[in-house]
Amino acid sequence: MIYAPFSYWFKKNHYYHSLVAKFFKFWVPSGMRVLHIGCTNGYVLDAIKPSYAVGVDADAVALADARIAHLHFDFYTDLSLVPLQQFDYIILSCSTMQVYDVQQFFEKLRSYCKPGTRILVDTYSYVWEPVLWLAQKLQLRRPTHFTNWLSRADLQNFLYLAGYHVISKQAHILLPYYIPFISWLMNMFIAPVPFINALCLQQVIIARPQSLSHDTNQSVSVIVPVRNERGNIEQAIVRCPLMGQSTEIIFVEGHSRDGTKQEIERVISAYPERDIQLVIQDGKGKADAVRKAFNMARGSILMILDGDLTVPPEELPKFFDALVQGKGEFINGSRLVYGMESGAMRFLNLIANHGFALIFSWLLSQRVKDTLCGTKVLFANDYHRIVAQRSLFGDFDPFGDFDLLFGAARLSLKIIDMPIHYKNRVYGSTQISRFRHGVLLMNMSIFGSFKFKFRS
Repeated sequence: MIYAPFSYWFKKNHYYHSLVAKFFKFWVPSGMRVLHIGCTNGYVLDAIKPSYAVGVDADAVALADARIAHLHFDFYTDLSLVPLQQFDYIILSCSTMQVYDVQQFFEKLRSYCKPGTRILVDTYSYVWEPVLWLAQKLQLRRPTHFTNWLSRADLQNFLYLAGYHVISKQAHILLPYYIPFISWLMNMFIAPVPFINALCLQQVIIARPQSLSHDTNQSVSVIVPVRNERGNIEQAIVRCPLMGQSTEIIFVEGHSRDGTKQEIERVISAYPERDIQLVIQDGKGKADAVRKAFNMARGSILMILDGDLTVPPEELPKFFDALVQGKGEFINGSRLVYGMESGAMRFLNLIANHGFALIFSWLLSQRVKDTLCGTKVLFANDYHRIVAQRSLFGDFDPFGDFDLLFGAARLSLKIIDMPIHYKNRVYGSTQISRFRHGVLLMNMSIFGSFKFKFRS
């Protein structure tokens, strides 16, 4: 058996370590405060580019290499030596496979968490135990002793007992050794396939602390994109409840031809007690309208309410409560739970919505029942974090729904479906083209696949 330093094994298995670094670089945005337990020589932290980082590893030789290579990070041989502070992200690289008491270990980590901290629990799949044992005997990998080979279900239970909510489950690396073309094919295209994905070497759970202590006295901005919706304007004001300490309503007018702009100006005068704003859209499409309004909104909570009022404004307080109570960080309306009014959604649209829900639940590794419901609610701070990461996806989405969903999933925000009652439109006509927009949605599904799944 070769008892060589980690640097030897790092070079020997460079392909595997490059895949690990690439995975964490995607799921941990740059500029964060990061604690990495099981950091070895710090190569993952170097890939992430944190604003501040602490690495912990029992391998003193590997840490010596890390201190030389990464002078701007702090490294310790034991978690008990790390000064008490809070981190944005905590990465556990096979740490749960080596500690005596996993629940106690997770509970200790709570001291290093703030409400928005994300914990990434990275372990080897137990189905790989004989393969890794053989690789170690053949001197193909570093000699390592693991006390615990835990299933993902057991880890989820430990996290729950220690006070965490699981956000999503990831898996990657089906072939950890480099074979030209074969490794690329296996890890990029075969590994993400459902069921086969469960056979991947690396199993990762992303979780957050259960208790999110948000102030319930928040201010709210309700964004209402409108185009040719004159008959719905006053109802939007009358029916929109007051929420939090203040509720502003921002109408984004998209160059209507039916007098919508004039109607908005009338209701602003007619309801001086309400905080109502009118802004004229510069570009085209709902995404452009939402972005313009979000950028000028004063509320700490941002809500989207479609101007056709097919989602009842009276149901917005349910979104508000779910967000401020910490049940989720991105509350997504779902029209596909309750029975809907006859004619509210055409049959082909209903079938397509169910199909896209399955696709996007797989893509995002979080359950999303209805991707195209216009009502979405999140904290303004989280929206600005999504904007900061938007360059990864680009300006590709004319609706705005997928820009927000992709951004929320990439930041590991907890996405929660909020069932709503879907109503018939009472004024105007739909501005959705089934087939043209269906093609766009399929393109977005393919685009999302290469961003979230086929990345190796």
